[in-house]
Amino acid sequence: MTAADPAPRRPPAGAAVLRTDVTEAIRAAVLAELAEVGYARMSMEGIARRAGVGKAAVYRRWHSKLPLVLDVVPALAAQGLPVPDSGSLLGDVRAMLDVSARALRHPLVAQILPDLLAEAARSPELAQALHNALREAHGGIVAAVLGQAAARGEIPAGTDPALAVDLLAGPLYWRQAVLGGTYSPAGLDALASATVAALASG
Repeated sequence: MTAADPAPRRPPAGAAVLRTDVTEAIRAAVLAELAEVGYARMSMEGIARRAGVGKAAVYRRWHSKLPLVLDVVPALAAQGLPVPDSGSLLGDVRAMLDVSARALRHPLVAQILPDLLAEAARSPELAQALHNALREAHGGIVAAVLGQAAARGEIPAGTDPALAVDLLAGPLYWRQAVLGGTYSPAGLDALASATVAALASG
């Protein structure tokens, strides 16, 4: 190195390096805490104990439990939900319904989601944040599917993605989370056909 060469840059003294394994342990602890004690009784201290880390490790990543929950829960809800491209809107909708139906049957989702929605009824802040986070988790996927379908001429251009999310998620949640039932493969086929017909009608 010559005198003109700049000195190698170093991280600022005391800068925290966030380890991925610790972050994932915290996320897993959040889901377990939500399932066991619920949102109202969940604490950052309890999350840290379950994850086997110090409280500081949790607070370095999230300043309170609300942003932590909003980071973890939508990711679980959208898990395994890539943008399908079957070549038809019916095939894409059917694929999304199948993945979403399986997600709602996940033991953690079945325990966590009703509790969060009940808590959201008492907390406008949680309600709005949860609404926004869940829509964001699914909205991009649905918008991409609608764009593909519009390009093929299957639906009108500019079809509302928010309406499509309602048509896709509403019946599934009502049947599986509220009534405690399930859709058979034939039932999902019928639901996919009805959803496509509604979207195609404009």
